[in-house]
Formats: sequence, C-alpha cells, structure tokens
Amino acid sequence: MAKPAKIKSYEDLIVWQKAMDALDIVLDLTDTPPLSKKFWLCNQIGASAASVPANIADGHDNGTLKVYLKHLYYSRGSLGETRTYVTAIGRRKYAERTKLVQLWKLYREVGRLLNGLIDAIERKLGIQPDAEPFPET
Repeated sequence: MAKPAKIKSYEDLIVWQKAMDALDIVLDLTDTPPLSKKFWLCNQIGASAASVPANIADGHDNGTLKVYLKHLYYSRGSLGETRTYVTAIGRRKYAERTKLVQLWKLYREVGRLLNGLIDAIERKLGIQPDAEPFPET
C-alpha cells in the first residue's frame, strides 16, 4: 500500500481545498442579485466563509500543534456561522436552491474533514476526543 503524500503546506490539505471551493461559491452568490443587495448579509457570510480556510492556514503555519488545534476550533466555529447564513439565505430565497444545496453538501464535507483533522491532532496531543471539559467532582 502506498504511503499518503506528505503535507508540506496547508494548501495540500483537502479540508482547506474544499473550504476554498465553498468560499468561491459563496463569493459567486454574494455577487448575484437579490443577495448582492443585502450588504450586511453579504459581508457577514463573506467574512465567515473566508475565515474557515484562513484559520486552517493560519493554524497550520503557526508552528505548534496546540496553536494549530485552537485555529481549527476557530475554523469549525466559522463553519457553523457560515452554515447558519446559508440557511437564512435559503429561507429568504435570496439564492438559487440548487446552489445552496451544493454549498450545504460541500460544507458538510468540510465539517467532516475538519472534525477528522481535529480528532487526529487531539490524539497526538493526548487529548481524549469528546472528553468532558469539566469532570464531575
């Protein structure tokens, strides 16, 4: 069996690539009426969508696994925020349903990949995934 390719840059990470693909779709949507006329919403979803891959890159290039993990948590938070805006856009019918379904599926995949990366780093750091943050006393 072939060894997986060595990750040399955040750009080699599939989760970053998929998050960038999703960002491209978001930016296309925000350039198209009627969503393009909702300036506050375009600003919010644009910022949160950009934050997903940006935090992956920032954490990857920062040097330590703990810092990387922290930025992956930020990325996951931005992912939740972005998915909330996608839902709002769909409810208000500000974008084509087929584009929103495509975006939703892509963000679900990003979430799965991001959670896998978080779990792998937590294991390397000796953190139990899904551990209770405050054990009973």
